[in-house]
Amino acid sequence: MKLYNFTDLLQVAKEREFKALGSFNLHCLEMLPAFFKAAEKTNSPLMIQISTGTAKYLGHKLLVDAIRSLSESRNVPTCLHLDHCSDLDAIQTALDAGFSSIMYDGSHLPIEENIANTRRVIDMARPLAVSVEAELGAIGGSEDGKEVEMNDAAFTTVDEAKRFVDETGVDMLAISIGTVHGLYTGKAHIQHQRLAEITDATKTPLVLHGGTGVSDEDMRLAVRSGIEKVNVGTEMNVQWVANCKQTFEKGKVNDSVRNFLVPANDAVTNVLVEKIQLFR
Repeated sequence: MKLYNFTDLLQVAKEREFKALGSFNLHCLEMLPAFFKAAEKTNSPLMIQISTGTAKYLGHKLLVDAIRSLSESRNVPTCLHLDHCSDLDAIQTALDAGFSSIMYDGSHLPIEENIANTRRVIDMARPLAVSVEAELGAIGGSEDGKEVEMNDAAFTTVDEAKRFVDETGVDMLAISIGTVHGLYTGKAHIQHQRLAEITDATKTPLVLHGGTGVSDEDMRLAVRSGIEKVNVGTEMNVQWVANCKQTFEKGKVNDSVRNFLVPANDAVTNVLVEKIQLFR
């Protein structure tokens, strides 16, 4: 089975009566079966996203081969997405390996430079039928070693979002409307009016980064208001590590390692199932 780009996978999701796709951060190969189990339980297509750090750790080709194999054997339409990459050489490496979706993150740059670089990435990706995500505005918090102080967070404006989409033709746009990357213990305050106005102005799939701290009610409303891709990562990682700490602490040194990982994977599956249900 081929790997789907975002645009094609979103169409599959819509046909299965989902309003949005969850895009789930993979940190290690051991997590992969849990992702596919959740997709099977919910009859959802699957979008797996990889940070540049994870891609270097595991290897681009190994990721492509493993995910494509599981997609075919489980009959789950799947997209493999490179997340938050600002390095065009690293993007080319992912394209050469067979990734089916790319995020170029130029949100830290002046808008003119962000637009120019995004257009370069689109020129690299479009001949391969690979979808491209960009980001406009600064989302606070930490993501794969990149940190934006909360005081430096900047909301996406309607006018800039429209200009960005008009001048790039990007497939989906990540916007800053009140969420935070990473582990966030408070309640995120989504700017729903801003979201609705950007949706109306751009007519382009919008992406919500930093879903931790977003209430179920806010998530459902955001999805109804134009968010069509939701990044989910921190909650799964926290559950996986917490369960591994417990099982490794209780286990014996001659126990099979898989016995330590099964509860962690079950916890990840549960998080994914709960999140996927919010996207209907």
